[in-house]
Amino acid sequence: MNEAAFLQIAGFPGVVGVIDGTHVRIQAPHKDEPEFVNRKHFHSLNVQVIFDAEYKLMDVVAKWPGSTHDARILHESGIKQMFDRRLVPGGCHLLGDSGYPCKTWLLTPFLRPQPGDQSRYNSVSMSCICRAHKRTRSVVERGIGQMKRRFHVLHGEIRLTPAKTCKVILACSALHNICKARNIQMPPDEAGDYPDDDEEEGDEETEAAGAPNPQGHGLRHRLQFTNIHFHGT
Repeated sequence: MNEAAFLQIAGFPGVVGVIDGTHVRIQAPHKDEPEFVNRKHFHSLNVQVIFDAEYKLMDVVAKWPGSTHDARILHESGIKQMFDRRLVPGGCHLLGDSGYPCKTWLLTPFLRPQPGDQSRYNSVSMSCICRAHKRTRSVVERGIGQMKRRFHVLHGEIRLTPAKTCKVILACSALHNICKARNIQMPPDEAGDYPDDDEEEGDEETEAAGAPNPQGHGLRHRLQFTNIHFHGT
């Protein structure tokens, strides 16, 4: 069901979730203060989130200081263990930005696509040229934006200890899913889809550091879709 919903966005097959990290601003903690300063130079927690196609949270990791790279959080997460142990059906994968390593279960964009098939992987022809990978992955950016707009405590500086802030984030995540399940709309002046403040922060000129993954890169090349055509909605 989730795969079908993602497929309708831009014709990207096998997607079961979209992943990203988002920073929640906190006051400077008394302990290990430098660890919480992120690359934008403010104190935060880096929260890993995975959304489904209906903007519901599938997984949340809220415990890492702001200086921690997205790839490190993923490497230490339970979701990686699930895929590595093949507890998720074959052919299913997540989409992430170039801050993550390309794997068989986590597909990232080509950074410098060559003309032809690689460009079709990154983009889809519509009334204008849209990037199919980015368009599908934008679900996570919008999901984060919706959650932060609904729960303003996540949008500003949380003046609690990091441990208590983690609990606040998890509580807001659960409430977000309840609101989605019960179709509880945001207030009229806050309705609609909002981009995440951290949008595109993971898109760097080089992919995430780490050992190359030939299987992941091979799958990405096979998904240049000579037999599958992207479509718009």
